[in-house]
Amino acid sequence: MNIYVGNLDYKVDEKTLETVFSEYGTVSSAKIITDKYNGRSKGFGFVVMDDDEEARKAISELNGAALESRDIVVNEARPKRSDFNRY
Repeated sequence: MNIYVGNLDYKVDEKTLETVFSEYGTVSSAKIITDKYNGRSKGFGFVVMDDDEEARKAISELNGAALESRDIVVNEARPKRSDFNRY
């Protein structure tokens, strides 16, 4: 399951994200989305967990939890929308 993680402190890195979510199960990948021009975090990322049950538990327990002084938003990621679907 692909999990969206928002409202991240800009200091949070991918290793930290992986460590937090690995408490709930096996993490396949953790990715912080960065600005392509300056390389800084955009304040959100994605975590992939193969076991849906573990992923749901992580979502329910981490949504609203404090991480590096911010309450993070955690939910199942929606598929990326195409620019053509916006009109």
